[in-house]
Amino acid sequence: MRISLCIFLLFIGFIGYGQQQSVADFTRIAANLKPAVNSAYISVNARIEFDVLKDTDSIFMNAHEIEIGSFSSEGTFKAETTKDKLWFVGDFKAGNSYAADIYYLAAPQQTMYFFNDQVWTQGQGKYTSHWLPSLDDMTDKIIFDLYVMLKDEEYTAISNGRLVSKDTLNGSTQWGFDMTQPMSSYLAMIAVGKYEKQELHSSSGVPLENYYFKGDEAYVEPTYRYTKEIFDYFERKIGVPYPWQNYKQVPVRDFLYAGMENTTATVFSTAFVVDSIGFNDKNYVNVNAHELAHQWFGNYVTEVSAADHWLHEGFASYYALLAERELFGDDYYYWKLFNTAEQLRSRSDNGKGEALSNPKASSLTFYEKGTWALIALDQLLGTFDFDRVIKTYLERFAFDNATLDDFFGVVTEVTGKDMTEFRKQWIDQTSFKSAWALDYLTQSEFITAYLSLEALRTQELSAKQKQIATALNSDNEYLGQEAVFQLSGEPMNLSLPLYMVALADEHVLVRQAVAQSLDNIPLAIKGDFEALLRDDSYVTQELALYRLWSSFPQDRSKYLDRMASAVGFKEKNVRQLWLTLAIVTPNYREAQKRDYIGELMEYASDTYSFEVRELALNYLSEIQIINEQVLKSMINACVHPNWRFRNQARELLKRQLDNPIALQSIQSFKSDLPQKEQDYLQRVLE
Repeated sequence: MRISLCIFLLFIGFIGYGQQQSVADFTRIAANLKPAVNSAYISVNARIEFDVLKDTDSIFMNAHEIEIGSFSSEGTFKAETTKDKLWFVGDFKAGNSYAADIYYLAAPQQTMYFFNDQVWTQGQGKYTSHWLPSLDDMTDKIIFDLYVMLKDEEYTAISNGRLVSKDTLNGSTQWGFDMTQPMSSYLAMIAVGKYEKQELHSSSGVPLENYYFKGDEAYVEPTYRYTKEIFDYFERKIGVPYPWQNYKQVPVRDFLYAGMENTTATVFSTAFVVDSIGFNDKNYVNVNAHELAHQWFGNYVTEVSAADHWLHEGFASYYALLAERELFGDDYYYWKLFNTAEQLRSRSDNGKGEALSNPKASSLTFYEKGTWALIALDQLLGTFDFDRVIKTYLERFAFDNATLDDFFGVVTEVTGKDMTEFRKQWIDQTSFKSAWALDYLTQSEFITAYLSLEALRTQELSAKQKQIATALNSDNEYLGQEAVFQLSGEPMNLSLPLYMVALADEHVLVRQAVAQSLDNIPLAIKGDFEALLRDDSYVTQELALYRLWSSFPQDRSKYLDRMASAVGFKEKNVRQLWLTLAIVTPNYREAQKRDYIGELMEYASDTYSFEVRELALNYLSEIQIINEQVLKSMINACVHPNWRFRNQARELLKRQLDNPIALQSIQSFKSDLPQKEQDYLQRVLE
């Protein structure tokens, strides 16, 4: 006698992933996806193919809160859903292949995000099942062929693999993508937006597609600068050809992280979309290299569990740093390593060090300590044998999974070395080997010189004036930056000539250090400092505007007029500072201040990305412009998926809840807010 399906599912709900994967192997998912761009839901027709490895009467996939509209199968079995699973129930026989066709609707609460004219996914770890049935386990590898149907011809769809079709059906466009090799489910992706693309090819012929928003043509070259060089370098250095059909990079607004290495298609934050000036302050090069390295380390060979996460992040960070060394030279390489060593040493000295084998370790550990471990391994083995190990490891576990034991097994096999002590010192030990790191760093003459300069920080300027001058004339921007910082608080009669040298320095970081550290600008260098308003750095421009506005009240209108058209980064850092200063400056364009306030309030709204909104909300709070529109923007920010922005907005709102006028305003409109925002307010007010 068969018990009811629902009761049956309750009994078998405890089945784990390992047990599940010994029963069935999901081989291919072909899905036709129809995202409602401005309505936050998706309809899906999915064909799911799987082989049965053992006789069984039930097989599950992870699928969160999907509503099945229709279902059919090749083989007699049924489908049912629970809150987080899709169950196939029937008489499954080992050695047979099966297929299911399912149509469903979903309104993903995470993993697929809808922001105005964009849709993008972020499945890191085990979350793709919020929009597509899959297995929330990195050891399960599936071939995904995804088709995206869009009603508006202005939109472009991007997904994993090669674009094999673009068809118009009943006024809609279907974009079809083909993957030829299997991958972990968390690496499946789609992105939808109003994109154009730049097309390049690697030296080996791999197509490289760099996407950008319509109207952002001036940002393309600076944003994607060195992409081909990085790709070619990795193929040479790693020694294993790029393992996929093509490579794409897609900027999206409000992204949760810097970037994500979906197979063949990296998604990254619009914060890294820069023009030629913005490139000098922050650029995409490191993220570009890091995410590309993951196509080998993470996608081609995937960790088994979080305890093996070093095999992803440590390796990607290490190879990204090698690429930057290739592009920017040794001083840059050693400077970045010096700074990460300082962070790791500090944490280690404070008893907060972590082992690389700790599955719950921080990003600092996996990324930066992981990089240092690979540098140490290269030093131990020698670069020739190190490169042989990497090549053998990748080829051995191609399109498969690996553990730390697997990797070190390859090291021993290739080199004959016992890795027990190395693993103890670098992988399992919580403390950071700072003495070893210092020995490595001081191979660099620049780092030796920097440490000597740093040691002078406690001395008065009169005792170190010659060394500071030497550093400023050294043609090394890191030494020059340190020299400027050591001028802070020193007698102006001694420091002024040195500031003049720094302001004339050709390096952005040296001039920027003056703007960062000099609070009160002496009249003698006022003209030189004013030149920073047109510096090749949006950070420096922002700092200079504020410093000059503060130091010379009589000239505030002049500085504001001079910077009235400046914008800065995509987050409008210079523009938003300008608006704030214009609003609070007495007798400055009084007739236009209402418009300036309106513009700043608009930047706080969900029309803009969180980077723009974050600045605007902070400025509005600082100058105490808090009305219903601002409060609504603040409350909306409190439920944003980016946790850093969300937490900051919650702190700002918390301060307003102590204000009776603001609280009364919130009470008057809270019932008109979206349900998610109402629920959050209810929790806070209670």
